[in-house]
Order: sequence, then C-alpha cells, then structure tokens
Amino acid sequence: MVDIEQIKQEICDIGDRLYKRGFAAANDGNISYRIGPNEVLCTPTMICKGFMRPSDIATVDLEGNQLAGERKRSSEVLLHLEILKARPDVKSVVHCHPPHATAFAVAREAIPSCVLPEVDVFLGNVPIARYETPGGREFAETVLPFTAQTNVMILASHGVVSYGESVERAYWLTEILDAYCRILILAKQVGGVEFLSEQQGWELLALKKRFGIDDPRHAASYQGSDLFADDIFREAWAASGVNGGAFGIPAWSRAAAEWTKRSGGPFDEEALIERIAERVADKLRDKLK
Repeated sequence: MVDIEQIKQEICDIGDRLYKRGFAAANDGNISYRIGPNEVLCTPTMICKGFMRPSDIATVDLEGNQLAGERKRSSEVLLHLEILKARPDVKSVVHCHPPHATAFAVAREAIPSCVLPEVDVFLGNVPIARYETPGGREFAETVLPFTAQTNVMILASHGVVSYGESVERAYWLTEILDAYCRILILAKQVGGVEFLSEQQGWELLALKKRFGIDDPRHAASYQGSDLFADDIFREAWAASGVNGGAFGIPAWSRAAAEWTKRSGGPFDEEALIERIAERVADKLRDKLK
C-alpha cells in the first residue's frame, strides 16, 4: 500500500535538492508520482521547489483533472501524464532546467556517446525532443516518440525530463546527465573529447546487459551497426533541429570513413564543424528572407 504522506515528503525533499543544485530557479520545474491506477501526485504551479511542504502537493487524474489539493496543479503535468500513460512501469517523473544539460537543449547539440563509461551504462543514447510551447497538449506529446526507449531526454530549448520507479531514481538520471554535460563543456575548453574505442563501447553495452539495464541497442537488429553514428535517435534529429559535430566523431566510426571518402582526405574535425556551421547559417538566412 502506498504511503501517500511519505511520497509527498519525498517529492518535497527532491524539490529541495533540485533548488539547491540550481536545477530549478524560482518556480521552475515539476515532480510527479503515480499513487494509483488513475491518481497522480504533482507539484503545484507558481511555487519554489526548494520550499514546498507536503500539504502543497496536488492530486490529478491521468487526464490532468485536479482531484485534490489547495494549490492549482502545474500546467506542465500533462507532459508527466503522457509518460505515465505510455510507461506503466514508471512511478515518478522529474522535469527541471539543469544549466549544463539545458545548454545542450538551447544549442540543440547532440549528446555524444562512447566518452564516459558510467554515462553509456546508466543513460545510453539521449534524445532531444522537438520544441513546442510549454504547458499544452502538443508540448506534452513531444516526448512520445522516445518514451519507450529511454528514461531521460532533453526538451529542445527547454530543459530535461527523467523518469523511473521512484522519485529519487528519476532525479538521479537528471543529475547524471547534467554532470556529463558539464564535463563535456569543460573538456571542450581544455582541448577536446577523446572517444573510447569501438570495442570498449561494445563492452560497456554488454556490461549494461549483465546489470539488467535495458537498452534499445541490445536488440539483435542493432548488431553490426555503427555504435556512434547509428545513434538510435538520429532519425529524429531533423524534426528537433538537432546539430551534431561540436565534439567530433571517433576515428573508428563509419561516419568518419564516409567523410574521408567524400572529401578525398583524412577526417578533419574542424572542417566538419565549419561545414555544419555553414549549413546552419544557410538555414537561418533562408528563414530571414
């Protein structure tokens, strides 16, 4: 039996951690927890997540209708509910704006894989959902193409949403992602990112399987794919306006080999980034005409 008061306190505790970590400024962010077949606890609108009390938490049904609570529920709970409806195994959803991961959301820069072992094991490929104005049904539905294949994603020009079997577990994924994004930014400033070898990448994927952590790349259909360039979310990049290239491509990736073949010379990371920048600039000019 669910101890509702305990769950409310856990939501407040995680809200406090979000605020203290700088993941939720002012009244940013929202947290939810499924307590029944059609009942979900959620944080209210217009409240600082670092100063919530259990009595502030609202209750809604899976369609967003408020069932209980003195404060009005967050409009962005619709996003949480789409995830909960699509994933019966998920109990809790956390949405916030951690600065380093949100920098990737604003830049719409793809999160590179095969860099840090813990990230490949505990996160895997991280998608970027397309942008919609927050609060509405269209915004909530942007996560649906990826919900079944991951437990954490970036929302373009917005922030991060993560989910799992408890409030704490859902929060962990956001913390891991923001720490990784911070490391990537720092590494870029220091001099660049060194990728793991392809063999090491496959070893991490096998380790993840032994740990019992699901990953779409475990499917037989993925075997033989380019572990880097065949990112399982790559096909959605165009719709989300995602850029790739700020951190380069590992030399073992077929993408690097294809670049060499097209250019007639060795892989040149700076040239690739320059070419991507030119393409982005061309698109911007077309939009401004």
